[in-house]
Amino acid sequence: MDAPSAGVYVHLPFCPYVCPYCDFAKWAWDDARADEYLRALRAELAAAPPVRARTLFFGGGTPTTYEPGVIAALIDDVRARFALPADAEITAEANPDPSLSERLAALRRAGVNRLSIGVQSFVPAELRVLGRRHTAADVERAVRAARGVGFANLSVDLIFGVPGQTETSWSASLDAAVALGVEHISCYGLTIEAGTPYAAWFAREPGAFAGENREAAMYALAIERLRAAGFEQYEISNWARPGFRSQHNAIYWANDWYLGLGVGAASYLGGVRSTHTRELAEYCSAALGGGPIPGESERLEGPARAGEAIMLALRTAEGVDVDAFRERYGFDVNERYREVVGDLVAAGVLSADARQLRLTERGRFVANDVCGAFLVG
Repeated sequence: MDAPSAGVYVHLPFCPYVCPYCDFAKWAWDDARADEYLRALRAELAAAPPVRARTLFFGGGTPTTYEPGVIAALIDDVRARFALPADAEITAEANPDPSLSERLAALRRAGVNRLSIGVQSFVPAELRVLGRRHTAADVERAVRAARGVGFANLSVDLIFGVPGQTETSWSASLDAAVALGVEHISCYGLTIEAGTPYAAWFAREPGAFAGENREAAMYALAIERLRAAGFEQYEISNWARPGFRSQHNAIYWANDWYLGLGVGAASYLGGVRSTHTRELAEYCSAALGGGPIPGESERLEGPARAGEAIMLALRTAEGVDVDAFRERYGFDVNERYREVVGDLVAAGVLSADARQLRLTERGRFVANDVCGAFLVG
């Protein structure tokens, strides 16, 4: 029997510094821990369940904190273990720090063909608030260098709702991102994650943070500016020029299979959703010892599986294909969720017909509530 097709995610959790808003499984760079982690990761990779890789995504942390030769070796390992096609999308997240430009040529030779650059803002005061150490000039330098060594698929991440941010400064960041000529832009509303320095700040001074109305206004600006610049909003937080949607992230939204490797990584294989431990020492010990990686898992069945599939699909511009959903999950969405669909259509947040369910533009602003309605009943 052929191995199932899946996206492969590799988590590289070390950063040159840790930002105060970030809640990912990450640590400041330490040579000894980074070396041990790499050995553990390659041990897990060698023992991982067989899949046929469709895409490869290096996330973190800051994957490019490792030397390009490490990334190259991991790509070779994935190709050998999971039959990653020669033309597959291979993404690496990166910070636009000055050292990035020096590593880009080697990363491109290693096989990375898509960069996701964590810009967050082009405004100096906002970068300081976010704990970021790069400048707008560093971003521009990194993009020029990436183009110079052959990267034809570049994405930048931006954050809105930053303390002190205004609609004017957010517009300036959007315009600066567009001016770079990149193929893809992601815009995320700032979330306050428990246990982070930002959570402590929010508890002390909630008024320093943007409220729902200001965040909604900034989101509306993103929709307006990026549409005018020729980007399509193909998912709630993601915009792309034609032909440059993230192939890896599309696997998540389609509720297809993916394999996550590394501390804190998530997988979805054969109807089972699992997440590795976020404890670095525990992960390394288990992987190096050849045992199962501690974590949590659940088998999604029945309404839970279907509801999650609907929730993920509704995040995309295409929404839920009713016929394809019936073929895959065995029932008609409009019939099973007749009351929910009717209420959401009446509220103006969902568009529905016999072929498709999609968020309206108004629905994008309350996407979590709309999608959550399908997780019950």
